Amino acid sequence: MANLDRIQKNLLEQVADLHEMPTGAYSLRVNGKLHGKQSSANIDIVQKTDKPGIDIYIKAGTKNESMHIPVLLAESGIKELVYNDFHIGADCDITIVAGCGIHNSGSAESEHSGIHAFYLDENARVRYVEKHYGEGDGMGKNTMNPTTVVYQKKNSYMEMETTQIKGVDSTNRTTRATLEDGATLIIREKIMTHGEQNAETRFEVDLNGRDCGTHVISRSVARDHSHQHFVSHVNGNNRCSGHTECDAIIMDEATVSAVPEIVAHHPEASLIHEAAIGKIAGEQLVKLMTLGLTEKEAEEQIVSGFLK
Repeated sequence: MANLDRIQKNLLEQVADLHEMPTGAYSLRVNGKLHGKQSSANIDIVQKTDKPGIDIYIKAGTKNESMHIPVLLAESGIKELVYNDFHIGADCDITIVAGCGIHNSGSAESEHSGIHAFYLDENARVRYVEKHYGEGDGMGKNTMNPTTVVYQKKNSYMEMETTQIKGVDSTNRTTRATLEDGATLIIREKIMTHGEQNAETRFEVDLNGRDCGTHVISRSVARDHSHQHFVSHVNGNNRCSGHTECDAIIMDEATVSAVPEIVAHHPEASLIHEAAIGKIAGEQLVKLMTLGLTEKEAEEQIVSGFLK
């Protein structure tokens, strides 16, 4: 942290909840370059030599450990594509905290695109937390395009929590997953757009294994003239269960489209999709305003509770 300036330290706090560098395994990327990394006894972080990014190897049986891999961009005009591959050993139980923060005070576009591939061995459990945050007083756009690819072996479990609630002008978010027997994938996404921002989210999950399952939950708020587009595609290729849910609050002159699709290729595939788009209910506003809140304050309370 001693080598980071005030802006970079604030970005790190916003995307990784860190006030100082962690004692365990971590990799920190700043302004398009690897700023520092540290392995642990059970987690080995290796810098790629053929392209930007890292390989992470987590030993089988690793329990109750965490690692952080934040990315910070604090110079206008930086554009990068980074590849991170996670090899999760059997019987692991770990938490991975990622995220990208951009501070753009110039006129050029700043962009971070990341491709994260997860390879979960049998009985591995992973909690993956990813936050995206943008700020800056310039005219340059903040762009983030995360791609997550997941391969889950027998009885593995992965829980993804992704959040984007401020300052990202354009994002194209893609998640693809393949599940084997007994594997489970839980995805929780939270997005808020405002101004002229645009957000696209695409999920594609192949439920190939017997008794595997997925639950995809997206909650979003679209304000001002922003636009959101949500697409989910779940393929039931065996006896399995799948559920996709998209709930959106639309405000002002924003637009939201949701395209949930489920396809069963097996007679014992149980698949459900739900999509709901609507404005804040008038009775909710009235109830909070009777407690002394202004209409704007009431709206903010409802939005905050919805995105928790």
